[in-house]
Amino acid sequence: MKILVINCGSSSLKFQVIDAVTEELLAKGLCERIGIDGSITYENVKDGTGKETSNPAIPDHNVAISLVIDALMNDRTGVIKSLDEIGAVGHRIVHGGEAFTSSVVINDEVIQAIKDVSDLAPLHNPANLIGVAACQKLMPGTPMVAVFDTAFHQTMPSKAYMYALPLSYYEDYKIRRYGFHGTSHSFVSKKAAEIVGKDYADLKTIVCHLGNGASISAVMNGKCVDTSMGLTPLEGLIMGTRSGDLDPAIVEFIANKENKTASEVLNVLNKKSGVFALSGEFSSDFRDLESAYKKGDKKAQLAVDAFAYRVAKYVGAYTAAMNGVDVIAFTAGIGENSPFVREKVLSYLGYLGIEYDPAANAQRGDVVKISTDSSKVAVYAIATNEELAIARETYALCK
Repeated sequence: MKILVINCGSSSLKFQVIDAVTEELLAKGLCERIGIDGSITYENVKDGTGKETSNPAIPDHNVAISLVIDALMNDRTGVIKSLDEIGAVGHRIVHGGEAFTSSVVINDEVIQAIKDVSDLAPLHNPANLIGVAACQKLMPGTPMVAVFDTAFHQTMPSKAYMYALPLSYYEDYKIRRYGFHGTSHSFVSKKAAEIVGKDYADLKTIVCHLGNGASISAVMNGKCVDTSMGLTPLEGLIMGTRSGDLDPAIVEFIANKENKTASEVLNVLNKKSGVFALSGEFSSDFRDLESAYKKGDKKAQLAVDAFAYRVAKYVGAYTAAMNGVDVIAFTAGIGENSPFVREKVLSYLGYLGIEYDPAANAQRGDVVKISTDSSKVAVYAIATNEELAIARETYALCK
């Protein structure tokens, strides 16, 4: 069975086609600037024909899906002859609220439930549903599956997900910690168990998903017991442009000082903060920050050091929450590709009995063991693959 994986944003649509049985990536691509001027990049990975980019008008997501299908069925570079070859479509849905603890086949009730929690992710869920509707219109007989970013974290106990607010805020508005990047945390924690050769249900793992958006999860005995993001992706680690944890009174303080609304201050916290702000608005890209750091730029040094320090604090907290840790896994753009940042984080963790090999840490690959054989905690860099995880969930429900 071939699975089409769709990750739909407000003005973009990422897609992959994966053979669910062999787990081979057949094709991938990206539609961008939907509703503006449009562009589509497509690559037949199976045949290695290389990337092709064109700039057709893409007024809406229906047209984007049509272009995706045309690319997949192209006589020269396509990977399918007929839409009948697509056995199911897996859709990334950002927020499932408390309604969804696992992936589900999409029907009218599921769509309504996703709409009901869209106020928790107003920028993401409506866009995700646009992708679902577009696929349903063009592929009416094909099963659709919703895979939720939040589902993996629904195993957290109430002591971890509840905020110390009046209970009516939870009862009436479902204000609580939900967490995000769940598909990545699930994939990497399971991969870590496979790598170390231990039962997933008998392992304590901390996953550090470090990218422009960053989060950490504590996975004990196969279940997430805590995660750093909260009601929204703003809570937790310092990120590319997000502030992460701060005193909530800061919102009112800035609003009063600069005559801003709460929404305007939150826009600053989401889009103009993080390492971008600490670096003097130099960059949110860690490649730029690392280069500037090594040249002695004080603001870049502050940004990177603060980022690594926050990560290390969360690792320590989650080690305490699980009363120990067996594996620490770094993943996502920074976690997989920045030995510099990994070393900064690990420099705080010697108390755990971690011994890491600088030469191994400098290596790149889908799986890199960073710790020595005598280390009390195994440390790895593991490439995440959210699309494959979505394909696996979709196949399990539709095979």
